[in-house]
Amino acid sequence: MSVGDHAGYGTGPERVEVLERILGENERVALANRAAFDAAGVTVVNLMSAPGAGKTTLLVGTLRRLGPQLRVGIIEGDIETSIDADRLDGLGAAIALINTGNGFGGECHLDAPMVASALGQLPLRDLDLVVIENVGNLVCPAEFEVGEDLRAMVFAVTEGEEKPLKYPVMFRSADLVLVNKTDLLPHLDFDLDAFRKNLADVNPDVAVLEVSARTGQGVDAWCAWLRALPGQRPEPTIGGAALDDDGDPARAGARRRAPGRRRSRRP
Repeated sequence: MSVGDHAGYGTGPERVEVLERILGENERVALANRAAFDAAGVTVVNLMSAPGAGKTTLLVGTLRRLGPQLRVGIIEGDIETSIDADRLDGLGAAIALINTGNGFGGECHLDAPMVASALGQLPLRDLDLVVIENVGNLVCPAEFEVGEDLRAMVFAVTEGEEKPLKYPVMFRSADLVLVNKTDLLPHLDFDLDAFRKNLADVNPDVAVLEVSARTGQGVDAWCAWLRALPGQRPEPTIGGAALDDDGDPARAGARRRAPGRRRSRRP
């Protein structure tokens, strides 16, 4: 799908060449990260969203539920501060913090070299699962492979049902979309059916799970999806049906990406 006027944004050969060099190096490091994760036997989920969608609150509830069932590591990405990492501290996870503020105005994403720099802070061989909480942004994180197995995206109903159409690369790259802050639906004009249609237009195979990280609704199903991943590395499924209340991973639409394989960047 390509709708709208793109004439104001020109892409010349010099920009393409520079971008290809950047992404080529990122892909090389992503492959090395993937090899390190595979050697340790750890499954990796890249968790992305816009700022304020509720990733950290969701992870707080996640860590409290998973408890001794999974040994979890968190790679926490933020432009500045340790606020989110501090919220997760003491909940049983090993945490590695990456601040991207040294970039131009603060990098708006985590790339593979940044993730590589954090691996020495985690006891990978003692972990079952690593969740990478990416920098809050609806554009850049989707462009960069970091060596993950799967991508999950947190979308807040306060963002508007049109967002899959405006930010298709992000929504297209996700294996699972968690529709968060559903407890606010009675107070909003948000059209959930329209959102699901827009999402299906962009990514018809994606799984969808409605959650409220604040109240806990749907979080158990999300945790069930995570518990099913280590040692299983799910293969592609057909249809991308929404998870049911039991969080059946067979219906999750989850699929392991080939290491370093780029996703489409077409609008």
